[in-house]
Amino acid sequence: MEVHVIKPQGYCYGVVRAMKLAKQVGDSTDGPVYGLGQMVHNRHMIDDLAEHHVVTVDGPNRARILEQIDGGTVIFTAHGVSPEVRDLAARKGLRTIDATCPDVTRTHDLVRRLAADGYHIAYIGKRGHPEPEGAIGNAPEQVHLVETMADVEALDLPPGKLAVTTQTTMSMWDTQDLVDRLRERFPSIEVHNEICSATQDRQTAAVEQAALCDVVIVVGDERSSNTNRLVDAVRDRAGKPAYRVDNVDEIDPAWLRGAQKVGVTAGASTKTQITRAVIRYLEALAPQ
Repeated sequence: MEVHVIKPQGYCYGVVRAMKLAKQVGDSTDGPVYGLGQMVHNRHMIDDLAEHHVVTVDGPNRARILEQIDGGTVIFTAHGVSPEVRDLAARKGLRTIDATCPDVTRTHDLVRRLAADGYHIAYIGKRGHPEPEGAIGNAPEQVHLVETMADVEALDLPPGKLAVTTQTTMSMWDTQDLVDRLRERFPSIEVHNEICSATQDRQTAAVEQAALCDVVIVVGDERSSNTNRLVDAVRDRAGKPAYRVDNVDEIDPAWLRGAQKVGVTAGASTKTQITRAVIRYLEALAPQ
């Protein structure tokens, strides 16, 4: 099988930074060390952290998770946390390590600045994802989560200063569609695109290079927003079939039937070794 390795792909600097920091803390700290949620959304990376003495405690609400921790060190994940979580950790006397991606921190700073200046903010993000939880928590009375076009239509913003910003790992194109409709409904709204450059670069490459391929395999965890947006981008923007796999065992040969060239890309938190294994497997196949 001819394999086209789509580039750029895989690790972004925020993931590398968070994982390196968490491993260093786990290896050098006496007493329990907890990751407050999945450090990055990839189970193989979480398994790696366990080997460095970092225990991952996960759930839909970071504050509720934190309430169950008594003593030790807590690492805030790359997705960021709300001020409520930071304050709770301080009240409990926990040692905290901040592995928040700098791009996410920048979004938090933006939300606080806009809120302090009297803005109401439409925040484009995925419900249930930890990144919106942390960002919205900086000004919960003034930030309104928008995920779908139906959310935009139902949005009831007060008159006055309005802005829109985004989760860092959203689809460039879906986000633009939502922004365009927000502008139609609220002509004075200010737009702050916080989709990170790593996400944009990988989505652009996936769409452009999918044109060279018959099918695309996207390697990454099912919980990874940026991984799922790569699948959507190839299907919706390039018009090519795309399939997400966690590892080589999840590849269905039926996907490759009739394909002469298969593209491979990977989410920003996907282990390089797993992506390489997928590439080797595909290269060893005869065309189906």
